[in-house]
Amino acid sequence: MKILFMGTPDFAAVPLKAILESDHEVVAVVTQPDKPKGRGNKVIYSSVKELALEYNIPILQPNRIKDKDAVNQVKAFQPDIIIAVAYGQLLPRELIEFPEYGCINIHASLLPAYRGSAPINWSIIKGEKESGVTTMYMDEGMDTGDIIYQQKVKIEEDMTAGELYDILADLGSSLILKTLDHVEKKIEPRTKQEDEKSSHAPMLTKDTGKVHWNKSSEGIFNLIRGTNPWPVAYTNYEGKRLKVHTSKRYTEELSSDITPGTIIKHVKGKGLLVKTGDGGLFLEEIQFPNKKKMHVDDYLKGNSINIGTILD
Repeated sequence: MKILFMGTPDFAAVPLKAILESDHEVVAVVTQPDKPKGRGNKVIYSSVKELALEYNIPILQPNRIKDKDAVNQVKAFQPDIIIAVAYGQLLPRELIEFPEYGCINIHASLLPAYRGSAPINWSIIKGEKESGVTTMYMDEGMDTGDIIYQQKVKIEEDMTAGELYDILADLGSSLILKTLDHVEKKIEPRTKQEDEKSSHAPMLTKDTGKVHWNKSSEGIFNLIRGTNPWPVAYTNYEGKRLKVHTSKRYTEELSSDITPGTIIKHVKGKGLLVKTGDGGLFLEEIQFPNKKKMHVDDYLKGNSINIGTILD
């Protein structure tokens, strides 16, 4: 089949590479416009654009995919099917209905759960025990189209969003190849989503990682995992932002008289024990402003942290 691929981040580049290495033809790639990044405002290409350049595939980067010019540019490639993976914009009906085999999306959740832009992060933040990928026919809604295939994966106890991201990207690659094969043969299943069972996974911001120490230990533990590697959980230590990359559970009881956020002690090999709303949690890998991420044990070899300080 002649495929037009739409996507932007690493998560999209992985299945794109799998498609490129298959028997299908990728006629063009649509990705978000280049953006300046960092202190030097250096222009950074998306992962999908980098891969398209490597394979000499035509690239479109419209500001708005719904603009008439953008729609006409896509149509000019006469794709049999459009595949969209974390593209970043909703497609207009005119494009959704244009290809013979429709438009298919890979979504990193078990739909209808966690519709939206950050399903991987929120599944961990909310303490889910399993996740997965879904291939679906696109409609004009946000991840509301009919399901084709789903594949589940267990979320391990200490798994971070970054680790789950890599697993689901690989899973999505194999699932899209199966989906394309069955769509072409017209033997694919098609199941409507149960909207009443849906949940939302909104875009993350830097503030998403703010730790509220009066919350449960499990809730804070999941927040730290779910915001790793971005935006990273954080708290404030004596007026300085302290990022918390990883943590460990603490299972013993602590006095309810201790204020949540209080640094209780340092335990070598485990980290800083901090009081939470219902117990305690070890802060393991931390990062102060303009410093490298490091284990608490290593940080304390050349620096000090005041026991008794209340994080906020």
